[in-house]
Amino acid sequence: MGFIDADAHVDETEQTWEYMGPEDRRFKPSSFTHDQQEQSFMRDARQNRVWMINGNARLRRFRDDKVTGTTRDTRELIDVAARLRHMDELGIDVQVLYPTTFLHAATDRAEVEVALYKTYNRWLADRTAGSDGRLRWACLAPGLDMDAAVEELRFAKQHGACGVLKKGVEYERSAADPYFFPLYAEAERLDLSICFHQGDGRVFQSNAGDGVRLQELYVISAFEQLAQQDIPGKFPGLRFGFVETGASWIPYMLKSLGMRGRAERQNFDFRSGFLAHNRFYVTCDTEDDLPYLLQFGEDNLMIGTDYSHADQSAEIRAHRVLIERGERGELSPVAARKVTSDNARRFYGL
Repeated sequence: MGFIDADAHVDETEQTWEYMGPEDRRFKPSSFTHDQQEQSFMRDARQNRVWMINGNARLRRFRDDKVTGTTRDTRELIDVAARLRHMDELGIDVQVLYPTTFLHAATDRAEVEVALYKTYNRWLADRTAGSDGRLRWACLAPGLDMDAAVEELRFAKQHGACGVLKKGVEYERSAADPYFFPLYAEAERLDLSICFHQGDGRVFQSNAGDGVRLQELYVISAFEQLAQQDIPGKFPGLRFGFVETGASWIPYMLKSLGMRGRAERQNFDFRSGFLAHNRFYVTCDTEDDLPYLLQFGEDNLMIGTDYSHADQSAEIRAHRVLIERGERGELSPVAARKVTSDNARRFYGL
């Protein structure tokens, strides 16, 4: 079996919005490129392509084929066969796809969010339908309308989704807020994992790259809040993932949680058993100290390429790098195999 890319991306395109129903067309995003000399909310004048969504400007990034190791046809799923061929070259069996624009909140109006998320889910369902199960995805759940969110999970499960994208802090609510329990309950029933990906739930925050560290901390906050309030215990069949924040923070967080909860420790090794006990899975980076981190959860670390992106988490050969480290004896070959394939298969239910 080949690798599982636990964190790959697609770039939304004009074709995404063609899946909107007639009743929602008034919410259709538009794209424009402003003059580089114009004053922009973005700090970098090269970042001058924008999605306009319900009056909110969202950066629509330009991509460099050489830097990302991808092409427009593969990034935007224009040519699905080409993407699959590229996966073959990389040794990847399955990619789990996350959005780009929607890693950040786009609106504070429920009806707009429902329309946007529905069209994204239907576009992705259609574009991945012919991939023979090799392109799976994390669906968007419009949390401003929980009834609609539950309906989207049902649609997504029937059309190839294997997870639900969730921001660590969303609508000014923590991940442990009971408001989200209907979402968690339906995800558990459908065997869809909850995926906390780096991003920002603040509607009026730019997505141009500002506040990246805060976006990572939102994911770590979700880890802490879920553990402190024993949300895994309330949903015993649900798996939780923490994606694109590296894994070097795990020892600190386990120490902190352990110190605060000594009296409530359950019957497991808090150091090595915590992730497994709570069904917590974390994507690591090749730069992380994996020989050290593996003692905290050899069965609960995964890795992704961040396919199509070009930020600090992007590494198109990430899986090969870990396998090669296993061959050199820096990691055990068994652990390398788990991180590059087995653990993500289990987390996403593949």
